Amino acid sequence: MNKVIVGLGELLWDMLPTGNRLGGAPANFTVMAARLGNRGVIASRLGNDTLGTSAKEVLSAFPVDISRVQTDPAQPTGTVGVAFRTGEPHYIIHEPAAWDYMQWTSVWRTLAESADAICFGSLGQRNPVSRATIREFLAATRPDCVRVFDVNLRAPFFDADTIAASLASATIFKLNELEVPQVLAMLEIPQPSATSDNKLLEAARLILLKYPLKLVAITMGGSGSLLVSPDAHHRHHGVPVKVADTVGAGDAFTASLVDAWLRGASLAEMNEAGNRWGGWVASQPGAMPDLNADALAIIANQI
Repeated sequence: MNKVIVGLGELLWDMLPTGNRLGGAPANFTVMAARLGNRGVIASRLGNDTLGTSAKEVLSAFPVDISRVQTDPAQPTGTVGVAFRTGEPHYIIHEPAAWDYMQWTSVWRTLAESADAICFGSLGQRNPVSRATIREFLAATRPDCVRVFDVNLRAPFFDADTIAASLASATIFKLNELEVPQVLAMLEIPQPSATSDNKLLEAARLILLKYPLKLVAITMGGSGSLLVSPDAHHRHHGVPVKVADTVGAGDAFTASLVDAWLRGASLAEMNEAGNRWGGWVASQPGAMPDLNADALAIIANQI
């Protein structure tokens, strides 16, 4: 395909109980997009330090373009403490970090103009400097560029204005089921009165009525996901796996969904791809696990 898919935002080290692993939602997303045969480009910023050097060394093992990663002369490479409670990750996101100070440059403008898809979130916009850069980047993309807002709410680093402005620029909105009521409250959208899946479906439709989106994707962990467009929807009930940890599983889902979207897939095909890859990452330790036989089988059967 040779599609240009950009992950824009945080690139950082997850300090896991089992050891440090490179991560950050946009970076996880981009690695998966590249593994699926696209030109995945990470647009972020690292510190001029040992962790920054180590990050580049780790990424050099993946088919991902890091030539657009900036180096900050003063701020450190980002780090996040990760602890697990009942199998779910909880984060302590340290600040400041180099990715808080991403700069809008002519090199990044050229990248934005060439992008077929871009994924960004709310955490990468916690600092006014990077927030302004992300907005410049989005504004410089072509009209047909798929702009994916993967909200990734990380308290206290989000607010209603950032969420609303991001949705106004997005093509696809991705969030998980726990984030749905928080997002509706911030956007002053009434909570749906329906129950279970119908509640999520109604919520997605209310969001679609308010913003110029083409798709809302709601993930539900091991229970699958719901995709809702202005005129259709599809529910997937997940792929059973033995979970190692869930770090990066949602990012793999998003990357697979976008890859399928760019291939002209149906909602059902996008949902299947997202759940297959999200489940595979959840079955492996860390957000960027080495490809194994199970992963190669998914690649062989992808859309």
